[in-house]
Amino acid sequence: MSGVGPEPETVRVRTVVSGRVQGVWFRDSCRKAAIAAGVAGSTRNLPDGRVEAVFEGTSDAVEKMVAWCAEGPPRARVVRVETTPEIPRGEAGFSIR
Repeated sequence: MSGVGPEPETVRVRTVVSGRVQGVWFRDSCRKAAIAAGVAGSTRNLPDGRVEAVFEGTSDAVEKMVAWCAEGPPRARVVRVETTPEIPRGEAGFSIR
């Protein structure tokens, strides 16, 4: 027996964050937090003032990023976080769109 467990399952979640989340460095802070957590995906501003982020990685890492979105960077005032599970696409890296 090699002692190596099974590969962790990859999950993907689309997150939409409402509140004061544009103009407060939310996307760049999100990118940095995602890279530190080992999560792939992207983030972008939506025309209605919300921010959308897609996270793909292990369940624990993605949950950590969804929790981060509920707080955001210091100047953000998050009111609501909506999440929708999606089918993983094998993303690599994290981008700001």
